[in-house]
Amino acid sequence: MRTEVVTLPGSPERPNEDWAGAALPGPGGGGTVVVLDGVTPPACDDGCVHGVPWFTARLGGALTELSASRPDLTLTGILGLAIRRTAEAHRGTCDLSHVRTPQATVALARWDADTVEHLVLSDAALLLEAPDGAVRVVLDDRLDRVPPEVLRSPEATDRLRNREGGFFTAAADPAVADRAVTGTTPRSGVRALAALTDGATRWVVPFAEGDWADCAGVLRAEGASGLIRRVRAREAADGAAGVTRRGKLHDDATAVYAVLPDRP
Repeated sequence: MRTEVVTLPGSPERPNEDWAGAALPGPGGGGTVVVLDGVTPPACDDGCVHGVPWFTARLGGALTELSASRPDLTLTGILGLAIRRTAEAHRGTCDLSHVRTPQATVALARWDADTVEHLVLSDAALLLEAPDGAVRVVLDDRLDRVPPEVLRSPEATDRLRNREGGFFTAAADPAVADRAVTGTTPRSGVRALAALTDGATRWVVPFAEGDWADCAGVLRAEGASGLIRRVRAREAADGAAGVTRRGKLHDDATAVYAVLPDRP
């Protein structure tokens, strides 16, 4: 099995709010990959004394451990339990009812000898590549449905955050796990998969350097590091041209790429 995990901060002056992990293959060639993209609060006050990197590390660690140790739970159940554990770790010191309490997008995949399970919440992405090279992308497009002019207003965005008609992220409410996009694929139908934050998916949207199949081709040929290098190169070109997308020149960018072992 080949696994590559790459994460780069958007700026050396700010901590990386992404988080990524991968569990080593277990008996029968099983494993799990986890990618989180911490949501940067639009103001300093989010009701938490710890900060987003602390939150993503806690939640990511719980997701990785539970995915590997609790095969009896679905990924929805694992996300709900991981959110609950993380909330309990700072409920006594932080205001978890704050609309901007630390939160994250999630891309999670787990496989065994028979099945590949997937879960996506908010604007992370999962790519599933079949043995014949066909690529399926798993997305949660609810944030994309929010008009850009609304997203430019922190107050208007807050009114849609973890609300019906808006979008959902992993914060302090375990019930949000039921809002995730989930599914399963026969193990025989997946030879490789990738979990990407929106800082890495920039290569496809908005840069339009290729489609999702092309993105999988870059990962296959150049690995996760190759995709991130391409994103940074395009961002640098935008910077030289005076173009800024999504409100920032560089974003935290994370990619996990896993080529699954042959089935026994």
